[in-house]
Amino acid sequence: MSEPLRESLSEPLVLPAPAKLNRLLHIIGRRPDGYHELQTLFQFLDHGDTLHFRRRQDGELRLTPEIPGVAQEENLILRAARALQAESGCRPGADIHLEKRLPLGGGLGGGSSDAATALLGLDALWGLGLPLDRLAELGLALGADVPVFVRGRAAWGEGVGERLTPVELDMPWFVVVHPGVTVSTPAVFGADELTRNTPPITMARALQGGASSWRNDCEATVSALYPPVAEALDWLSARAPALLTGTGACVFARLASETAADRLLAEIAGRWTAFKARGLNRSPLHDVLGHDVPDHDVMELNS
Repeated sequence: MSEPLRESLSEPLVLPAPAKLNRLLHIIGRRPDGYHELQTLFQFLDHGDTLHFRRRQDGELRLTPEIPGVAQEENLILRAARALQAESGCRPGADIHLEKRLPLGGGLGGGSSDAATALLGLDALWGLGLPLDRLAELGLALGADVPVFVRGRAAWGEGVGERLTPVELDMPWFVVVHPGVTVSTPAVFGADELTRNTPPITMARALQGGASSWRNDCEATVSALYPPVAEALDWLSARAPALLTGTGACVFARLASETAADRLLAEIAGRWTAFKARGLNRSPLHDVLGHDVPDHDVMELNS
C-alpha cells in the first residue's frame, strides 16, 4: 500500500469499483451442490461504480442511497463491511456512499466489484493491513466473482470462477450495450437447454486461440429467454465482434480504436443505453490504493 494509506484514514476516501467482462465463458459441468464448473477470462473496464468512505468512531455502518429491490441486509457492500469488522475485531465504522452506474443483473460484476472495493477501501480506512489473500477469502464467501476484483488482475478463472491465474489480454476499446432487461442468473443456470458439457481446455490453449475464437456458453440460453438480449446481440454482431458477458444482460462489441467506438455509440444513440470503455489488465482500484499486485505466472495473449 502507498505511504499515505498505511495508517487508518480520517479523510474521505473515494474509490472506483470497475466493471468486468467475461471475454470467454465455458460451462464444463455441474457440481453435486448445483453450482457449475466454469472456465472464463476476466478483464476489467475503465468504467464502473464509485464508492465514498468516511470513517465513523461509533462502529456504525451506514450506506446511502438504498438500491431499489435490494434489502439493506442483503447489500453486498454492507455484508463485506460486516465481514471485515468480524474478521478484524475493528471498532470503527463508516459512512459509505455509492454512485451506481452499472446495471443490476447486467453481467458486469457490479455488486461483486462494489463488495471488493468495500473490503479494500475499509481495510485502508481502518488501517488494518490485511493481506490480499485473506481479503479474497472473505470476498469468496460473498460471491464467486468477488475475488478477481480483490486481487486486481485480469485472470483465467476456473471452478465457479474463484481459482484465478493472472493473464495479460489485449486491451481494445469496447462498446457495452444494456438491452433494458434484468437477467436472472438462477434462471439461466437452471435452464434445461443450457450447455453444460463443453470440453475443458487449458489456459494456454484458450490464450493461443485468441479473441476471435472465444465464446460464451450462456449466450444461446439468455438470448432464448430474453429476446431483447438477442436483438441487441444480433445488431452488434453485424457491426463488430460481439459477445454476452457473464449471464447477461449486457452485450459488448470489441473495437479497434476509440474513434470506432465513438462511431458505434453514435449509431446506438436512442436505441439502447450504452457506454464505451477500455479493457484493463490491472484494476484501477489497486492503482488508486497504490497496491503492488502480484503478477507471477502471468500468461500473455497470443495476438
